[in-house]
Amino acid sequence: MAPNAGASQNHAQLVNQDEDTGFGCSLNDLRTLMECRGSEGIERITRNFSNVHGLCKQLKTSPTDGLTTNPADLEHRRKVFGSNLIPPKKPKTFLELVWEALQDVTLIILEVAAIISLGLSFYQAPDGDTAVCLPANFQGTGGEAGEGAAGWIEGAAILISVIVVVLVTAGNDYTKEKQFRGLQNKIEQEQKFATIRDGQVLEIPVADIVVGDVTQVKYGDLLPADGVIIQSNDLKIDESSLTGESDHVKKGAETDPIMLAGTHVMEGSGKMVITAVGVNSQTGIIFSLLGASEGHDDAKPSKPASKPSNSNGQGSSHNIVQAEAGNHDSRADVNVNHDHNASPENIPLTEFKDGEEPGEEQGEEGDQPKKKKSRRKEQSVLQTKLTKLAVQIGYVGFAVSISTVILLIVLFCVELFGYNSFTWRSECTSVYIQYFVKFFIIGVTVLVVAVPEGLPLAVTISLAFSVKKMMKDNNLVRHLDACETMGNATAICSDKTGTLTTNRMTAVECYLAGQHHEKGLPKADDLPTSTTNVLVTGISVNCAYTSKILPPEQEGGQPMQVGNKTECALLGMVRDIGREYESVRKEITEEKLFKVYTFNSVRKSMSTVVQNEDGSYRLYTKGASEIVLKKCNNILNEQGEAIRFSTADKNDMIRNVIEKMASNGLRTIGLAYRDFPADSPPDWEQEGTVVSNLTCIGIAGIEDPVRPEVPDAIRKCQRAGITVRMVTGDNVNTARSIATKCGIINPTEDILVIDGKEFNRRIRDSAGVIKQQKIDAIWPRLRVLARSSPTDKHTLVKGIIDSKVSANREVVAVTGDGTNDGPALKKADVGFAMGIAGTDVAKEASDIILTDDNFTSIVKAVKWGRNVYDSIAKFLQFQLTVNVTAVVVAFFGACIIKDSPLKAVQMLWVNLIMDTLASLALSTEQPTDALLLRKPYGRNKALISRTMTKNILGHAVYQLIVIFVLLFAGDVLFDIDSGRVQGLHSAPTQHFTIIFNTFVLMQIFNEINARKIHGERDVFSGIFTNPIFCSILIGTLVLQILIVELGGQAFTTTSLTLSQWLWCIFLGMFELVWGQVVSSIPNKVLPKFLAFGKSKAVEETDGSGEDENDEVPDLSDQSLRRGQILWFRGLNRIQQQISVVEAFQESTKRRQSSTSAFDDIRVVNAFRSSLYETRHYKRSMNSIASIHDFLPQQQQHDDDDDDQDSTPERQPLANVPEQEQDAAVAQSPSVA
Repeated sequence: MAPNAGASQNHAQLVNQDEDTGFGCSLNDLRTLMECRGSEGIERITRNFSNVHGLCKQLKTSPTDGLTTNPADLEHRRKVFGSNLIPPKKPKTFLELVWEALQDVTLIILEVAAIISLGLSFYQAPDGDTAVCLPANFQGTGGEAGEGAAGWIEGAAILISVIVVVLVTAGNDYTKEKQFRGLQNKIEQEQKFATIRDGQVLEIPVADIVVGDVTQVKYGDLLPADGVIIQSNDLKIDESSLTGESDHVKKGAETDPIMLAGTHVMEGSGKMVITAVGVNSQTGIIFSLLGASEGHDDAKPSKPASKPSNSNGQGSSHNIVQAEAGNHDSRADVNVNHDHNASPENIPLTEFKDGEEPGEEQGEEGDQPKKKKSRRKEQSVLQTKLTKLAVQIGYVGFAVSISTVILLIVLFCVELFGYNSFTWRSECTSVYIQYFVKFFIIGVTVLVVAVPEGLPLAVTISLAFSVKKMMKDNNLVRHLDACETMGNATAICSDKTGTLTTNRMTAVECYLAGQHHEKGLPKADDLPTSTTNVLVTGISVNCAYTSKILPPEQEGGQPMQVGNKTECALLGMVRDIGREYESVRKEITEEKLFKVYTFNSVRKSMSTVVQNEDGSYRLYTKGASEIVLKKCNNILNEQGEAIRFSTADKNDMIRNVIEKMASNGLRTIGLAYRDFPADSPPDWEQEGTVVSNLTCIGIAGIEDPVRPEVPDAIRKCQRAGITVRMVTGDNVNTARSIATKCGIINPTEDILVIDGKEFNRRIRDSAGVIKQQKIDAIWPRLRVLARSSPTDKHTLVKGIIDSKVSANREVVAVTGDGTNDGPALKKADVGFAMGIAGTDVAKEASDIILTDDNFTSIVKAVKWGRNVYDSIAKFLQFQLTVNVTAVVVAFFGACIIKDSPLKAVQMLWVNLIMDTLASLALSTEQPTDALLLRKPYGRNKALISRTMTKNILGHAVYQLIVIFVLLFAGDVLFDIDSGRVQGLHSAPTQHFTIIFNTFVLMQIFNEINARKIHGERDVFSGIFTNPIFCSILIGTLVLQILIVELGGQAFTTTSLTLSQWLWCIFLGMFELVWGQVVSSIPNKVLPKFLAFGKSKAVEETDGSGEDENDEVPDLSDQSLRRGQILWFRGLNRIQQQISVVEAFQESTKRRQSSTSAFDDIRVVNAFRSSLYETRHYKRSMNSIASIHDFLPQQQQHDDDDDDQDSTPERQPLANVPEQEQDAAVAQSPSVA
């Protein structure tokens, strides 16, 4: 697609073509209309179009039937009014990624050293005789004459090796970005919206919506384009993503008909006609203003943006857009961050530079310099540990490399100028500098090997591999960190409907006309006519018109349920008693509904008012049975007559009907109605007065069977140390029955099953304030929370996360499907949204979308999360073994023989094995069910356990013994010339070739050992299930053979004999035997300090975050080592999501020119890109310690690496006497 600049120019041309479009209104007219709000919008519609039907007429669309499906008409509309897409920026080219890879400090140092070495190798002293510069007996001057002519090969080989490393890195980045752009596009393309075409309601992709389409909007929708309301029922919109106002805006044709893209439907339903799409919508205009700035730089120079840190992983082309707001003189400077992974609808933008507020006078900047505030990045458990570990290893590697260089130079100078009494002569400068450059290159290569550059690559590969595989397991991962965080989950708060159950609801029992029909539903002939009529009409009109039952797709199959499943069950009940709901809906269309009180979590009911032909009104209500019964004063008897319904009668019905149904696992729905006279209608806005004094029609019992695979999945969770809790809106008896069938509760266990009312009573003090101590008295035993509201769910999740009852704080996963589940999904460490039943708002607030709404998919996510964590640990175990061995060999080689037995090019090859190849091999292991047989890792659990440290040090000891034996006795053992005393450019020797070959082969076979990190003896288990690992192992071995036999001077190797090769292979393969020896050492004899890589617990603050001393430096803003910053750079590139924080405000004056649409928008804080946040529903970062709110300390892994040899899964309730606990339990009738 064309970039935004081109798109903007295209739309400017469209404005000039408006007269020839064939429509009654122009693109500019519609854009001007959408800038109006409230009464101003109504006035504009009335003045220009008479009413919304006049607008539809000018757009050549029908308010009832929508557009036709004629492709030519749809394409013409796209040509005139634009497509519903915001063109993305171009992805980074391969050359740009190569340039980024070249920015690494160590590679730059190596390149400079190699170039210096290369240049000096061609330089000859005037007399050309180095004998004057070095003594005859000087160690390191051996070698045959004339070999100095080949000195250029080492420098050239280093440069070539650097090029290979850069190309491999860039290639990995390019592939990775391509994969995740495809993943993001897939997420966007799967979003569909209910649109009416040819009178039929169709689910079409958001990108296919055009101006003139008539769409249905309902509770939970994320609006895909701008539009004008045709008809609405109790419609309320959350426009905070655009206006910053948190209050919901009531929408209607008579109040405020303007609907804006990107806003959320919080209540109600309705229809709207689309008037602006893509870059012409109000949201799209801002994207165009900011994104198109690249094309306007020449015409309108702007202040240069500050140079971004490498850790952001973004290009350096940051531009600033200055947008005027009407006639305002103030400007808003915005850094445009060209993210190349953005999907067509997601173009991220950075925040204001250095925290500038809009409207600041730019001329005053120099007078009062602003302090840049650092903002803590939200890190997952693994990120926190890896970042700290990378920094620690980097420091150690830097210290060793500096020490190596200094030691080599000191020993050289002491021996030459001290022991041999030489003086520095100008003609010898080039000779001495060549030695110094050689020492410097050795030091740099030690640093290259020591710094764990492969860590971010291993994390990226593992996450990318896992995310791709998780999609096949019905987990669509939106935030990559959620993938591994899920592996540490200790608690899951799950919905019931659709997640634990099949979400195919059927009415199987009912109470009608004074009788409880337990064996099945009655027929219409068995009921009084008046009861049947009010029942059928009430269900037909008091269910969303988007809920319907369609014929089965296959003959003999079950009818398809479309829309709300509970409503579909009631509509099915109408059919089962022998009537049709469609005939009622044809007679009473949605437009004829007088008033609708839509269902929400507060009401727990839905009511619809219909005006009769005689002018009177009838209210129909359905909802939770207990709630509806409380509002009833009458009930229909056996003759269909309304009789008095006393409190005693209500209690009898609850006890004998509702609780009986609920104990059988049925959801109970109450049905009622009320009549109002025509001459004295009530105030319809007083809902409490209107929905009261009802007449009960009856009770419906709806069955939603438990998914057959759920009980086994819950058993797996419990065995894995994860507590599953059910949080549902159903009756407490229904919830208990379903929980028992699922295995969540066991009658023999001491657990709690309570409803929302009892829950709130227990957690609040006398003043009604929630107390953490009271929550701590409940949650460890709570398994079912029934009749709960979204607020209750959020309170429970927050209470568990913040609790310090257990020594290791909980990590909570939450499932949700409703709009009001957003806060709980955000608060949870991992939020799961339902892909089928979930609203757009819930999906936006989630981390992972369950495409099949099935609980077993959550268990699969746990398994994949643990696999990611273990894959990184496997890679670390392998890499650190190589690090320890290579660094020690290089350092002591420098001390003893004044040279490194492993040359610079050889170390680069080893580094390539460690970084790219090993990370690819060890990070693509398939998960096994054995991962669910252990408890979750804790937040303070060391990343490098004692078992791993034992393996690292054990194998490093073996490798060091072999290397040093070969170094000092290899020439004698193999009867070959020693390589310990060699000239600067001497020929390769078999001695050092054997050392290099043995070292690499030991790493290749140790890679097999590294597959197991928990002390398992069978290191070959499952090896053939990972073809990538096998391919890399064989490929590395083949490349090593070629390097040794054909590498020559470039790799400082020479050909080996067959016996020498066999000895090298034997010493390498003995790693497998040595691994068994190391595994036999019990962990308990090892000191606890050998476990390292823990993440420090973040101290909690009061949330104010105002103290400047509390600010934590942002690592990504500093010039750090690549090992420290690549984590942020890599993940930022592949994870970036759009967060609309605060967008724009209404302009005060509008111009009449064709460009007024651009001048009318004042950019206020614009769009801020966020690493782990979603649009508007972002996680709050109010305090420096807020990361701790979302990533709490977790339960530690139950092995001998913990501070205690075993940690209880749950500790006794804190600060609450046992007697008080028992008394509280005894008071509740809901305790199981």
